[in-house]
Amino acid sequence: MSTLRQALYSIALLGALGLLLWGYHQRDQAAAATLALTDQQRQDAEARTERQAKSITALSDSLKAEREAQATLRTTQNQLRQGLADRQRQIEDLKRENQELREWADQLLPDAARRLRQRPALTGADAYRDWLSGRGALPTAGDRSQP
Repeated sequence: MSTLRQALYSIALLGALGLLLWGYHQRDQAAAATLALTDQQRQDAEARTERQAKSITALSDSLKAEREAQATLRTTQNQLRQGLADRQRQIEDLKRENQELREWADQLLPDAARRLRQRPALTGADAYRDWLSGRGALPTAGDRSQP
């Protein structure tokens, strides 16, 4: 029985060794899966970071262009204001110099011109569009059906 016992111990020892090796193999497989998942997450994070960096660069460029456009618009606005002030000063000078021009400038605007300057209090783009489209639109040049 001692050979039988030795054989059983050997089989049990081999079984325990097999289970131990199988446990190490499972742990290695789990570590490899965790490593692969971590690597995939790292790649996703790098891709997301790269996309965000491109978005930041595009937004930064857009902001820079918008600021430059605003500066250009401010310069143009200042030039227009200066030109308007110059023209108004010139008109006042002419009115002081020319009696006929002064009389013409003091006259009331014709009714048609006054109606062009009248507009209701508008509260937004939709109201303005409705007001514009609601006014008596002129017929097109090719439309001869209206009197």
